[in-house]
Amino acid sequence: MNIAVEKQAARKVAMAQRKVAHNAAIGAGKATAQHLLAWLETQPKLTTISGYMPIHTELDILPAMHALHERGYALCVPVIMGKAMPLKFSAWTPDTKMVKGPFGAMVPENANWRCPELLLCPMLAFDTVGQRMGYGGGFYDRTIAQLAPVRALGFAYAAQQVKSLPSEPTDMPLEGVITETGLLSP
Repeated sequence: MNIAVEKQAARKVAMAQRKVAHNAAIGAGKATAQHLLAWLETQPKLTTISGYMPIHTELDILPAMHALHERGYALCVPVIMGKAMPLKFSAWTPDTKMVKGPFGAMVPENANWRCPELLLCPMLAFDTVGQRMGYGGGFYDRTIAQLAPVRALGFAYAAQQVKSLPSEPTDMPLEGVITETGLLSP
């Protein structure tokens, strides 16, 4: 089977599974925030972290972003610059004025560019070896490759884990995935 066809079929299944997880989730955003904070306590000090503005049925990362802001981390969110381009990151605080950006995600009205040390990545699915499946634009893969050695953690519902995902050499693995049940690492 062609890898593009295989990925598209996997995306369709993953989107349906994520929707079920999203509809059943109660308190997942707060639980993942606590797991992220606990993980950060075990890591060398990071100063700038990229979250994201959730769309569709993505796990709500806003409780984690508010908690990080309260603890003094500099936060930023991704901004899509164009097709087949890496993401750029603009500073974010709970008071940042946001506007609708490409693909419906909210972005800061006035860009204030930052370079994150840690990316918290949304996804459709992830597997046991650290691969993530997004919507197919390759934005996070290009960004992780460009910003290497940036650290990247997925942010997802535990139910989004699958045994394996079709992957290509350009698919960048994650260090782990924070879910409502804790940190899952390959």
